[in-house]
Amino acid sequence: MRLGLDLGYPTTVEASDANLELAGRAEELGFDIVWVAEAYGADAVSILGALAARTDRIGLGAGVMQIPGRTPALTAMTAATLDALSHGRFHLGLGVSGPQVSEGWHGVRFAKPLGRTREYIGIVRDALSRKRLVADGEHFTLPLPDGQGKPLVLALQPVRRNIPVYLAAVGPKNLDLAAEIADGWLGFFVDATASGDLDQIGRLRAGLAAHGRDPGDFDLNVGMGAAVDDNLEKAADRVRPHAALYIGGMGSKKTNFYHGVATALGYEREADRVQELFMARDYAGAAAAVPTEFLDRVSLLGDQQRIAARLRAYAEAGISTASIQPFADSKQGRAEVLATVAAAGRDAGVRG
Repeated sequence: MRLGLDLGYPTTVEASDANLELAGRAEELGFDIVWVAEAYGADAVSILGALAARTDRIGLGAGVMQIPGRTPALTAMTAATLDALSHGRFHLGLGVSGPQVSEGWHGVRFAKPLGRTREYIGIVRDALSRKRLVADGEHFTLPLPDGQGKPLVLALQPVRRNIPVYLAAVGPKNLDLAAEIADGWLGFFVDATASGDLDQIGRLRAGLAAHGRDPGDFDLNVGMGAAVDDNLEKAADRVRPHAALYIGGMGSKKTNFYHGVATALGYEREADRVQELFMARDYAGAAAAVPTEFLDRVSLLGDQQRIAARLRAYAEAGISTASIQPFADSKQGRAEVLATVAAAGRDAGVRG
């Protein structure tokens, strides 16, 4: 198993500068990849361009670029450019986001996400392989049949024509789609010990087998918060606000995939309370309502020894990349969390 860094969503210039420094520290510590997210604040592409200029070895991942925010052709252009600027280090993570962002920010209906994603990735792959771009699907038509356009070819010679494509997926159908058409999965709120219908890793492995794919060629990349403290509650407190944002605010009351994950793991009442408080703008109350037990199941919390044990459990469950988002009270504290996780990874036999 490899280690990755998840930079999340920077909301200030200072946070963006700190993230660039943190990515450099992750490279020094031997981390394998750094992921950059976007919602309706800083875009991932600009930060990834800066990271391409400031790093030499570490992989660079969009985790994720939003499907409703870009045409598939623009995404292919962007991926090819970032891969060129990073000399072949870019990983393209994609997701349909949710109705709140898709419809409220981009003005794109959140409808038939599976079909839209399938067509989108097909066009992206065709463009990157420098095929003449032609599409006649339910969601995308290229070129338009009643216009002056013609099938075009990506003018940039890509460093790689097979840039790895990852899907952020939560539900069973989305997991099946990822296993069918993607090169990797971006998971979040993943319990490595889950079984039965809650076992997302097992679902993906079954999907890969059904499509005759080698699991060794598919990256099971799981994002997780990380906080270091001898006191479990204090460690959990550092992660709580972030978890509350996802459970309570990443979506509408009707559609919030992360609320759904917490519910599926047995925390329906608690998730409802977090959402209620968050939507009432009681953010401190929402954070306090996130159960420590839930956080401990889906995060890396505690001292180095405890984190090493959790990393072993993730590796034994089949996860190939554990991408952490470090939480601490300062920039230096976040760097120290990275160093502790790197040391715990060595203890657990995990490479960077």
